[in-house]
Amino acid sequence: MDGDKHDISERLILHMTAASALRARERDDDAWRRDRHALRAWQADRLAHTHADLLASERYRPAAEFFLNELYGPKDFAERDAALARVQPMLSRFLPRSALETICSAVELDALSETLDAAMVDALRNGAADTPIDDARYAAAYRQVGRRADRDRQIALIRHVGEALDELTHHPMIRGMLRLMGAPARAVGLGALHTFLVRGFEAFAHMEGAGQFLDSIIEREQALSDQIFEATTNARR
Repeated sequence: MDGDKHDISERLILHMTAASALRARERDDDAWRRDRHALRAWQADRLAHTHADLLASERYRPAAEFFLNELYGPKDFAERDAALARVQPMLSRFLPRSALETICSAVELDALSETLDAAMVDALRNGAADTPIDDARYAAAYRQVGRRADRDRQIALIRHVGEALDELTHHPMIRGMLRLMGAPARAVGLGALHTFLVRGFEAFAHMEGAGQFLDSIIEREQALSDQIFEATTNARR
């Protein structure tokens, strides 16, 4: 393995480990898991409202649903995590550097999102723990967590990973390979990971160009993040 791929592999392992550790907390603590799921469900509802036009669009609906259900939905990703951990050495050895970097960025996005969401759960629990989440509680916890640079990084990674997925859809051979890999993947316990990859690929391929979709997602999410942080600045004036 060349030096660049070795560095990417090391980062990939680091991000995988971080995400898995946070999800282990969710599995081991029933109360924390309940609060974590409540946060993710609220976020999914908020995203569905913010991006309602994309969900209503024939062109963009599959990608919007993938974004909401596979990336933000209150789901158990343990099987997908275990599958990725098993195939990581093979991916690092045989994938080209660009493809490995794309996977690394996707896992970094996953780990960063888990980290920020875990901090949000703790912030929400420090407040009125038994009060349902609403816009005001969410914004207060968001500001309490802070980490604006990480929020900006999270949004930038959404664009980066989305653009990489879009680029992959221009290679018809990849779609054929993914379809052929279905049965073998399920046979060796990689069905969840394969399903995730196929859904993402098909959703982005359906758009026939993800530029406008990604622009809409990024602009709205960045504007909302900026608005929440700047509310604190304005309050201090």
